[in-house]
Amino acid sequence: MILAIDIGNTNVVLGVWENDVLRFVSRVETDKLRTSDSYAVNIKSIFELYEVDQKAIEGSIISSVVPQLTHPMELAVFRITGKKPLIVGPGIKTGLNIRIDNPAQLGSDLVVDAVAALSKYPKPIIIFDMGTATTISVIDSNANYLGGALIPGLRVALDALSAGAAQLPQVELSAPPDIIGTNTIDCMQVGAIYGTASMIDGMVQRIEERLGSQASVIATGGNSGEIVAYCRTHIVHDADLLIEGLLRLYKRNAPKA
Repeated sequence: MILAIDIGNTNVVLGVWENDVLRFVSRVETDKLRTSDSYAVNIKSIFELYEVDQKAIEGSIISSVVPQLTHPMELAVFRITGKKPLIVGPGIKTGLNIRIDNPAQLGSDLVVDAVAALSKYPKPIIIFDMGTATTISVIDSNANYLGGALIPGLRVALDALSAGAAQLPQVELSAPPDIIGTNTIDCMQVGAIYGTASMIDGMVQRIEERLGSQASVIATGGNSGEIVAYCRTHIVHDADLLIEGLLRLYKRNAPKA
């Protein structure tokens, strides 16, 4: 079994693969102040919850966009499995041709998304990863990673709106009954859900014009499920894209027995 971990700004996502089958995906809150022992306790408890024998873990891989948590998580995994995990970063073989100005600036989560998408979908590809931020990745018909866009995440934007306007409340992330809101909460939800869906539709159209062809459009990340149903573009919702990419990178980079 292979343990795959993605450390995001909001959640740490853990998945265990057994013979290329995803046994489970679990999420715990990202906390920059937590220690390696604390995360080790979390991992051990999750294994027990899903009836996974920690001794059966053959290897592991970690992707992180929170640098201060990378080493504590690495230690936590080592304590649980007895094996040092692979870390997505400099030196790891990805097979990507990254064409941005400074390839070292590309987040490890976007690298992993791209690796998985290239293995599953026809090129060119547009990936929307909707978490704390909404990131857009663009891969052309020759499998070159061209770049993308960075947009405030859905929850971040809603929270900022509530914090910046004294009369606006915190609201749930759900679609209202009508595209025209008739009260404050409905209006905020219309803006969040339909506004984000319209942004995605518009960005897809503009990027496809730039590429000169229709693209496979993929949505992933914690907030993607709430939005895809309201987009007019055909979008594949692939909730486990990143976890699958981690498995593929592990296979490409793991030491041979």
